[in-house]
Amino acid sequence: MGQKLNWTATLGLTTALLAASLPMQPVAAETTASVTERVDTQLEQMTLEQKIGQMIMPDFRLWDGANHTKLAPEVGRIIDRFDLGGVILFAENVSETEQTTKLVHDLREVVEQDPSNDIPLFVTIDQEGGIVTRLGTGTNLPGNMALGATRSSAYAEAAGGIIGSELHALGINVNFGPVLDVNNNPGNPVIGVRSFSSDPNLVGELGSAMTQGIQEQGVAATAKHFPGHGDTAVDSHYGLPVVDKSLAELKQLELIPFKRAIDEGIDMVMTGHIGMPQIEDEVVESKQGTFPLPATLSDDVITGVLREELGYQGLVITDALNMQAIADNFTESEAVIKTFKAGVDIALMPTILRSASDVTKLETIFDDVIKAVESGDLKEADIDRSVERILTLKATRGIWKETNDPVTLEEQLNEAKSVVGSPEHKVLERQMTEAAVTLVRNDRKTLPFKPKKGQTVLVLSPTKDQTDSMVKTIRSLEKNAGNLKLVNVLTENYGASTPHLNQNPALQEKINQADYLIVGSNVNNSAKLGTSSADHYVPAEVFRQANRTGKKSVLLSLRNPYDVAVQPDADAQLLVYGFKGDPNGPDSEAGNTKSAGPNLPAGIRAIFGEFVPQGKLPVDVPKFKDGTFQTDLYREFGDGFRNWNK
Repeated sequence: MGQKLNWTATLGLTTALLAASLPMQPVAAETTASVTERVDTQLEQMTLEQKIGQMIMPDFRLWDGANHTKLAPEVGRIIDRFDLGGVILFAENVSETEQTTKLVHDLREVVEQDPSNDIPLFVTIDQEGGIVTRLGTGTNLPGNMALGATRSSAYAEAAGGIIGSELHALGINVNFGPVLDVNNNPGNPVIGVRSFSSDPNLVGELGSAMTQGIQEQGVAATAKHFPGHGDTAVDSHYGLPVVDKSLAELKQLELIPFKRAIDEGIDMVMTGHIGMPQIEDEVVESKQGTFPLPATLSDDVITGVLREELGYQGLVITDALNMQAIADNFTESEAVIKTFKAGVDIALMPTILRSASDVTKLETIFDDVIKAVESGDLKEADIDRSVERILTLKATRGIWKETNDPVTLEEQLNEAKSVVGSPEHKVLERQMTEAAVTLVRNDRKTLPFKPKKGQTVLVLSPTKDQTDSMVKTIRSLEKNAGNLKLVNVLTENYGASTPHLNQNPALQEKINQADYLIVGSNVNNSAKLGTSSADHYVPAEVFRQANRTGKKSVLLSLRNPYDVAVQPDADAQLLVYGFKGDPNGPDSEAGNTKSAGPNLPAGIRAIFGEFVPQGKLPVDVPKFKDGTFQTDLYREFGDGFRNWNK
C-alpha cells in the first residue's frame, strides 16, 4: 500500500512544478492614462454598428452541418462584416492542439487584417476543468468540487494557472470560469460538481485562487453565474429556475463569492438566467406561463445589485441567450435589447448561426438594436459605456495592443505544443486529483481491496467508457505497482432499461463469480434517484446481494456526492467528483471523444491501496428517504476518513 501523502512536501512540489511549467505572463495593469486615451479615441471613430458589433458574441460550433474546426470563408466574412467583438468556441471547434491553434490564429487574423476596424477579438471558451472541459487535448483537471475536497487554495491556483497557460498558448484570451455558484441544493441538475462547495466562504477562497491563476497567465477570467445558480432545481438550458430569496438572504450565501471576486479584480462576470422575484418584480407573460423576469434581463439585478450594491464596474456578459430560459419567452431582439438596458455589456449567443442563410437573423438583431437607440428606448451613452469597458479590458489584458505586433502561426504552434498537456501539468493534475478522493464509509475495513492472484473483480458502471477506464487502471496497477496481483475482471453497464436483479440472470451470475465489486454511480439529477429508477435500484440490489453472499463492495461516486445517501448498503463509499472515462471511449457530455478525466483512475488506485484518501466532503449530504432528500444529514461538510482503520 502507498504511503500517506506528506502535504507540506506535496504543496512545495506543486509550487515548484507550477513555477517551472507555467510561462508567466504580465498581470494586467490598472487602467492607465494611455489606455483611457486610446479607448476614448477609438470610441470617437466608431460607428453605432461597430459599437454594437463589439457587444455581440456568437458561436460557430457547427457550419453547414459539420463541426467548425477550420475557418470557413463565410464565417470570416460574417465576423468582418459585423465587426464582431468576440466568438465562443465549443468542443466541436477544438479537436486537438495544432488544429485549435490554427483555427484561433485564423479567427484573429480576420480582424487584424481589417484596416477599418482592427480591434482584436475576444476568443472565449468554457474551460472550467472537470466535467466541463472543451479542449480535445490538454490537461483536464479534476474539477471544482474535487478541488473543494482538497481544501487547498494552492491546488486551485495551480489549476487556474494550468487552464490559463494552456489557453494562452492556443491563442484563446478569455475563459468562462471559474464557477462561483454555491451548490447547496442536492437536486441541482446543472451545477453540482462544477461548484467548489456548499460553503460560500470556501467557494470564495478557491474561486479567488483559481482566478488569480488564470489571470496571471494573461487570460481574462469570468465569475459565473451571477447572482448564483447553486440553489436551483431547474437547468436554465431547458427552463427558468427561480431563487426566491431577498437581497439580505443572497448576501448571506450566493453573493459572498461574487463579492470577493469583485473586490479582488475579476475581469468579467457572467449572468445567470435565474428568476429573482424578491429583487425584480417584473414578470414575463408567455406561452409557457407567467415567470419572473430572468436576472440576465433585469435592471434591478444587474444594475441595482451587481453594479450599485456590489460596486462592480467591470465587464458583464450574459450566459447563452439561446438557452430555453430566455428563448422560450423572448424574441432574439427583445432578449438582446433587454440585456443591454439592464446594464449588460456583451450578449452571448443571441442567435443560432449554422449556415450563411442564418445571417438574416443577425441582421435583424442589429437593425432592431439600432432602432431602439434611434427611438430612445436604448441610450447610446449606455452603448458607449459598454464598449468602453470592452476596449479597456482588451487593452489591459494585452489583447488590443498599442502597436500591432502579431504572433506568427509558427510561434503560436511552438508554444502550444510545449505547454498544452505538458508532462508537468499532468503531474499536477494527478496530485490534485488524488488529494481530492474522499472516503466517507469503510465498514469492516472493506478498503483497500487486497485480492489474491486469480480472484475476480466485478466493475459495474453506467457507461462503457467508465468501465473501460477502470479496467485499464486495474491492469496498469497489475503491471507497474506490485501491490495488485493478476486478477480476473468482469464488467457490466447499467442504464434506464436495465431490469431488476431478480430479472437479470446475467448480472446475477457475474455477482456470483465475483469476490470484489466496484459499483460506479453517476447521477446529476435527483429525479433519477427514486426507487423506480435504475440509477437507484441497480446499485442498491447489487449491494444487498453482495452483503448476503459476503462479498466486499464499494460505491464509487462519480459525480454529485449526494448518491452516497441513496446507497446505504454499500460497505465502503468513495467519492471522486468526476465521471469522464477512457480517452478511447465516447464522451457525450462534452461532445468530445478525446477528453478523458483523471478522476476514475484516481478512485481505482485508492480502492486498491495505492494511496490513502485525504479528501474532505465539500458539501453537506442530506439523508435520502422515500425518493426525496430530507432536512437532516447523512454526512456533514468536512467528513472523510484519512486512514483505513475506520
